[in-house]
Amino acid sequence: MRKNVHAAVAAFTLFALAGCASTGDLVTAPSVDLKNVEATELGFSGQTFLLAFDVRNPNPFPLPVSTVSYGVELDGYRFATGSTAAGFTVPASGQAQFAISVELDLLKTAPPLLYIVKDSRERDVPYELKGEFGLDIPMTGPVHFQNSGAVRLDEISRQAFKRH
Repeated sequence: MRKNVHAAVAAFTLFALAGCASTGDLVTAPSVDLKNVEATELGFSGQTFLLAFDVRNPNPFPLPVSTVSYGVELDGYRFATGSTAAGFTVPASGQAQFAISVELDLLKTAPPLLYIVKDSRERDVPYELKGEFGLDIPMTGPVHFQNSGAVRLDEISRQAFKRH
C-alpha cells in the first residue's frame, strides 16, 4: 500500500512538472503593430512622443498584460527603447490598443529624427519593433513579439517640426 502511495505521488509530481515546463508553449505570441507616432511636446532640450500600438491576441483566452518592454527603430534608426508598467487586457481572440509616452533628448536625436520626419511627408516610414509582454498569468514567462511594417507620422508631428 505504501509503495502505491509513493508511486502515485511520484507520478503526480512528474505530470505536474511536465505541465509547468510546457506552460510557455500554451501562450501564442500576439501580433503587435505600430499604428501612430505623434509628437506631443517639443522643446529645445527634449521631445515627448506618443507611440500607439494595436495588439491582436490569437489565443482562446485573454492576455492580461502587466509590463511592456520594447525597442522601436524608425527607418533603421534606433528611435526608442524601454520598459513600462502596463495594465490592459487583450481579449480572447480579440484586439486591444495601448500607447507609450517616450521622452527623447534633442541633442542626441535631432539630425536623424528631423530627416525621418521630413521624409515622412513623401512616404510611410519603415519600422522594426521588438519586445515582450509580461503577463499576469501564473507560471507564465514573458511573451515575445516582433514585427516590421511602415507607419505614417502624425500630421501634428510634422507641423510641430516645421516650427522648430
